[in-house]
Amino acid sequence: MSTITVKNAVKKFKNSTVIDNVSLTLEGGNIYGFVGRNGSGKTMLFRAISGLIHLTSGSIEIDGKVLHKDIDALPSVGIAIENAGLFPDLSGYKNLKLLAGIKKKISKDKIRDTISEVGLDPDDKRPIRKYSLGMRQRILIAQAIMEEPDVLLLDEPTNGLDDSGVDEIRKLISAQAKRGAIVCVASHNKEDIALLSDKIFRVDNGAVREE
Repeated sequence: MSTITVKNAVKKFKNSTVIDNVSLTLEGGNIYGFVGRNGSGKTMLFRAISGLIHLTSGSIEIDGKVLHKDIDALPSVGIAIENAGLFPDLSGYKNLKLLAGIKKKISKDKIRDTISEVGLDPDDKRPIRKYSLGMRQRILIAQAIMEEPDVLLLDEPTNGLDDSGVDEIRKLISAQAKRGAIVCVASHNKEDIALLSDKIFRVDNGAVREE
């Protein structure tokens, strides 16, 4: 199982500090909840961990390899951040097929199975711009988990879902940790992820502390 180590991470944009001296260790097989209001720095931290943005100072390591020094990006990561990597004029299946074609790791059957797993119809031909908020959230989660990555970064994964949908996605997230993935879940609502998480961090103005 993988381990991510964040050491004294700082990210600044002009005069604003969006990640403020963050240090933490994330280990495979665990679910980590990051709680904070909108704009607190949760999503920015996830972007830094994934390698989508560079830190101003500090470092992020995975299994001893320093991000943006030894490696350009995490070798195996699934990201569900609002609208990230999705094409609004394509169907859910075509979106995932296009993304899967980049690495050529998984089959068409696996794509269809993953879409069904998150509670959607793989034969739905509608473009995702016509999906409801909850459906878009499900397809985001599907693209994040379809290759069974070592690291999962899920931003507000239950946003727009009804109670039964929330339960389904929680079970799905738990299954990812059970297979050994590092799972990070961000939410503005502590109750939303308290039952799910092995450890909870509070994020406020870019600073992170364990609760």
